[in-house]
Amino acid sequence: MSEHGQIKVMVVDDHPMWRDAVARDLAEAGFDVVATAGDGEQAVRRAQAASPDVLVLDLNLPAKPGVQVCKELVGADPRLRVLVLSASGEHADVLEAVKSGATGYLLKSASTGELIDAVRRTAVGDPVFTPGLAGLVLGEYRRLAGEPAPATGADKSDAPRLTERETEVLRLVAKGLSYKQIAERLVISHRTVQNHVQNTLGKLQLHNRVELVRYAIERGLDDV
Repeated sequence: MSEHGQIKVMVVDDHPMWRDAVARDLAEAGFDVVATAGDGEQAVRRAQAASPDVLVLDLNLPAKPGVQVCKELVGADPRLRVLVLSASGEHADVLEAVKSGATGYLLKSASTGELIDAVRRTAVGDPVFTPGLAGLVLGEYRRLAGEPAPATGADKSDAPRLTERETEVLRLVAKGLSYKQIAERLVISHRTVQNHVQNTLGKLQLHNRVELVRYAIERGLDDV
């Protein structure tokens, strides 16, 4: 967040007119656009210098592909939220983006209003997907959970204890509910849901929602 409480956003796209239009729309909506970039290597450098809260990222970039940009930046700072804004709705592109650390995925056919809403939601860690893609991503979570997890040397019985409410929130996350839906279901605030998720990530030493959902599905929490 900027010193005025604005959400800091960076826009990465190799088409100057599109990049400038998105940056302008977001600035007019009250976001603090701290940087823009036109290729992958420039994106990594400028994001590290500008420390945005949300990176609005195209996948098809010269010099370094968007998924690599996402992987590097989220790996260096797991607090960074990445919203992919792409012309491609190909399932492989969506899944690769999510696995690289993207919080959400929006097609460029989205309206300005949808983009603004998506950036706001992404900033608080809510996964945002163009309709039809959320189910695809959840299906992939389930497939991943069916594969052997990397050996950590720790038995499941050694897993940190979660509170009853943290487990409840985790179960709903695994079912694919958004933070807003979880808040409504449990009659708690959106902020409280965020706090429970962050606490759970910390306890389980996980980095993002992808890992969290995999953890939950492996333990059968999505079936309860």
